[in-house]
Amino acid sequence: MGNNLLFSSSLCPCFFFFFFTILSIHPVSAASSCPVDLSYVQTVPWDTSLCRQPDGLEHCCQTLLSVLGMGIAQHLRETSMFQFPNSNASSACLSDFQAKLATLSIDPSLVPSCFKDSSQFVSSTSSCVGIVTTQDWIEKVGPMTPLNTACRGDFSELTRCSSCLDAGQKINSQLTSLDPNVTATSKCFYYTCLYAAGIVSELGPLDATTAACTLALPLANSGTKKPAKSKNKLLKLVFGLLGSLIGVLLAFGLITMYRKWDRKRKVSASHERFVSSFKASMLPNSGAKWFHLSELERATQGFSQRNFIGQGAYGVVYKGTLADGTLVAVKQMHDLDSQGDEDFSNEVEIISKIRHRNLLSLRGCCVTSDNLKGKRRYLVYDFMSNGSLGDHLSNDHSRKQLTWPQRKNIILDVAKGLAYLHYGIKPAIYHRDIKATNILLDLEMKAKVADFGLAKQSLDGQSHLTTRVAGTHGYLAPEYALYGQLTEKSDVYSFGIVILEIMSGRKVIDTSNSSFLLITDWAWTLAKSGKSQEILDESIRDQGPKGVMERFVLVGILCAHVMVAFRPTIADALKMLEGDIDIPRLPERPLPLGHESFRPSWKESSYTTEISRTSSSSRRVM
Repeated sequence: MGNNLLFSSSLCPCFFFFFFTILSIHPVSAASSCPVDLSYVQTVPWDTSLCRQPDGLEHCCQTLLSVLGMGIAQHLRETSMFQFPNSNASSACLSDFQAKLATLSIDPSLVPSCFKDSSQFVSSTSSCVGIVTTQDWIEKVGPMTPLNTACRGDFSELTRCSSCLDAGQKINSQLTSLDPNVTATSKCFYYTCLYAAGIVSELGPLDATTAACTLALPLANSGTKKPAKSKNKLLKLVFGLLGSLIGVLLAFGLITMYRKWDRKRKVSASHERFVSSFKASMLPNSGAKWFHLSELERATQGFSQRNFIGQGAYGVVYKGTLADGTLVAVKQMHDLDSQGDEDFSNEVEIISKIRHRNLLSLRGCCVTSDNLKGKRRYLVYDFMSNGSLGDHLSNDHSRKQLTWPQRKNIILDVAKGLAYLHYGIKPAIYHRDIKATNILLDLEMKAKVADFGLAKQSLDGQSHLTTRVAGTHGYLAPEYALYGQLTEKSDVYSFGIVILEIMSGRKVIDTSNSSFLLITDWAWTLAKSGKSQEILDESIRDQGPKGVMERFVLVGILCAHVMVAFRPTIADALKMLEGDIDIPRLPERPLPLGHESFRPSWKESSYTTEISRTSSSSRRVM
């Protein structure tokens, strides 16, 4: 009954206003059937007495609307549709509803007295900002909303029900801001109630406490009736207790509200200081544009699913079109803690310093926050129409395989971009996450190195940085993965892995091959045996000079050598690729993990032990 009181004061007015403006009944087609099992009408303990009072038509209609809403919410739960598919189904359900009420000795004629137009139960894109299914709902409000946390669990607790109501009001405001029409406003609130009961609730809309909270269903009193005198004594006791506690509760409520307001004020002030500081310290020197969130929402059509490009460890990327027609990629960073804020600021600061045709430059950024979605961070880049290098090296046969000239130019583009980071800027920048998915391709298949969230600037006069290890498994140089020792040759190692990927079409780590887990072991073994041609992807073996292609393979093997001293600088590697200097004879390296010398312990080994073994040798030459 506590739930009924809660909703009678807050939820019911909006909920029933909507229903009275849209519902009613038409004659039912005999050939139609209701897609919802309404047998719950006879079993759920709702208060049927409200429909047996001669002068209680208004209260009865409200109650019948709640009871019928349970079935509509169950239909949503089963079909993902907020309403019925056609008028015949809608009319059939209302007819079935009349029959069920008759079994409870409730006059069936009450149904046509309360409801007037059954066609309003039929799905329509004009009902609430175009929402028909749960997929439409997600596109408008996102996959995670306050409803998803506030409207779960046991609704018998008043605090949970109250939290669910607050969340519903927030979502309703978000939806109706898209369409201020009065009818759409009431229907959007109705959809919010159905979604909370039918989709979010773990117990489902046919649970009495769930329906009482989300749909304002009045429940029947449980237990036997007590004598009038006992009732009066109980009421006196209750009112006496309430009278003594009301002052305490009021004071407690005021204190709680003040603390909540003060906490929000401090959080908001802290965020405003961050935004102001961010603008003042970075943007004036970066040349990047400060975008308003509304601009990005218009560009991406509200970050709709149809504009979704991909998702990585640090955020989600959407395609967008700015007001001037420019295509952009908008990266929405994941929920950020203090470390995430640092990575975001680091990426903006690093990218603002670079301008090179083979490095993806930053077009702009956005920092915003609100009570509904919290802190949000966005980075805006030029859109790269051919996706990432990783897309073209995957097993997706819908894409054409890269030709030899394309592979050659991509490798040279990446080398030139890295050379600029290492030598074109003082102090140098180490990327730390060179891999196929961070190399993007424009319309002309020109490569640009992207994603500088992990980049670090070197310190003048120091041979290396010692930092936390960050990057991607398979691309990390051994000395960096084990000890956090970061140098320009850490990027060179990752670059060597990328060369071998491009030239062979093989995965970085191949768990299906018991002989060679790492691409470097496989390529080095073939090269040392004089079989460099077998490293090449079969699709390009006849597309170019064998000597040139073999040179690219050997440079990749040399760059990915486990011993730091034997790796070239990126400048020397670029000269070797272009044929300006000779490639030295491949130096020896530790045997691959799959070699027969290590096979007794193969099943107990892992990539980490391989790095440990090779790095113990590399320490002797560092």
